[in-house]
Formats: sequence, C-alpha cells, structure tokens
Amino acid sequence: MEARAVAKYIRISPLKVNFICNEIRGKQVDEALTILRFTPKKGARELEKVLTSAIANAENNFNLDRDNLYVKEAYANDGPQLKRWRPRARGMAYPILKRTSHIGVVVKERE
Repeated sequence: MEARAVAKYIRISPLKVNFICNEIRGKQVDEALTILRFTPKKGARELEKVLTSAIANAENNFNLDRDNLYVKEAYANDGPQLKRWRPRARGMAYPILKRTSHIGVVVKERE
C-alpha cells in the first residue's frame, strides 16, 4: 500500500528541487524529514511540506504504521512557465522564463 501527495505550481525550478529529491529517495520517512529540516534551501522547505502531507495521508487514509514508511518516489516535474521580457541593447528583448514545479512524494510501507 502506498500514499502520495502532490504540490502543484510551486514557484521554483524543478532542477533545483530534484537535487534535494535525490537525497531523500529510498530513505525512511523520519530520516528524510531530518535531512530536509537541515537543508538550507527553499526546495527543501517545499519538499518537507509535501512529505509531511504524504505521511499524514498514509496514516489517516490507509492506516499505515509511520515507523515502517519509506520514501518510494520523490520527484519535481515541470509546471507552466511564466514568460517575462527583459530589455537588452539596441531595442531588443530578452526572454526570462520563471519556472514552476509540480512536486510529488510517494511513501510506501516496508514489508
């Protein structure tokens, strides 16, 4: 049995969040939460919220034991991009892509 949680349209680049996802993938949930609490990045704070939600979903919806849970999947997919323009030399315009992420976590119970 597995439980999941997804946060959509988070205003951070998925590349930045995926570095942190790699750190917690496969870890026991309490160990993963400790790693996220002591990682000084914005993506870690957002990922911590999603992981906490996934743990709560597992406990409340599926009656899973928190001590046996581990992070099966952690990912950050591309969301829509906000397109902005920056003035450049000789009247040109330079595009700026403000990226968004869909951050997801799947927790599963160890057998």
